[in-house]
Amino acid sequence: MKRRRFWVLAGAVALAGCNSDAPSTPAPSVDSETAGPPAPEVPVMGPERHILAFGDSLFAGYGLNEGESYPAKLELALRAKGINARIANAGVSGDTSAAALQRLTFTLDNQPQAPDLALVELGGNDLLRGLSPKETKANIGAILAELKARKIPAMLMGMRAPPNAGALFQGQFDALYPALAEQYGVPRVPFFMEAIYGKPDLQQLDHIHPTAHGVEEMVSATLDQVEKALPPAKALQLPPQ
Repeated sequence: MKRRRFWVLAGAVALAGCNSDAPSTPAPSVDSETAGPPAPEVPVMGPERHILAFGDSLFAGYGLNEGESYPAKLELALRAKGINARIANAGVSGDTSAAALQRLTFTLDNQPQAPDLALVELGGNDLLRGLSPKETKANIGAILAELKARKIPAMLMGMRAPPNAGALFQGQFDALYPALAEQYGVPRVPFFMEAIYGKPDLQQLDHIHPTAHGVEEMVSATLDQVEKALPPAKALQLPPQ
C-alpha cells in the first residue's frame, strides 16, 4: 500500500503542477457593445476523416461533462478548420497499457470503417502503479504494431515521469515514447499534458486530470500536430461512364 501511495503521488507530480495555492488567472472580460462581429464559420469540406482516440481517462473525459473530453473538443476544433473530422472516443478510465492492448482488436474490429488516424494515449496509469517501463514499452509497441499491420496511421501522445521516481526509472520511462515513435515511424506529441503542467487552475482537484478549460488548452496545443498527422483524404472514385 505504501508503494502504491508513492506512485500515486509520483504520478500526480508528473501529470500536474501540484501547486494548489497558485491563483487562477481571470478570463478577460468582453464588452458586447464594442466587440466586433463573430468570425465567419469555416465550411466543412471533403469526405469524413475518421479518427480513433485510443487511450485512458485523459481521452475518456474523466470528471467532465458530456462533450468536454479531449476527443470531443478536438473534433470541434478540426471541423472549425474546415476538416470533416469524426472522432470515436475509445478512452477507458483506469486502463493500463496492458488492459488497452487486450481490448485493441475488439475496438478496431467494431469500428464502422478503418480509421484514417489512431491517436494512442497510454502509460499514465502504468506510471501511477509503478509498472516497469519495459512492460509499458512492450504493450504500446504491440498496439502500434497492430495498427501498422492494419495500415492505420498512428500518432503517439507521450507522457513524462516525475524526478522523484528515480533517475533510472525516469530515464527509461521518458525514453520509451521517442524510441517507439522512431521504431514504428509515427509522429509524437512529446508530452501530452504540457499545456496544463504546473497550472492548477487548469487541473481538477486530483491534480492530474484537466478541467474543461484545461482540455481546451490541450487541444489548442496539439491541434496542428494532429492535423499534420492526418493523411490526405483519398480522392473520390467516380464510376466509369
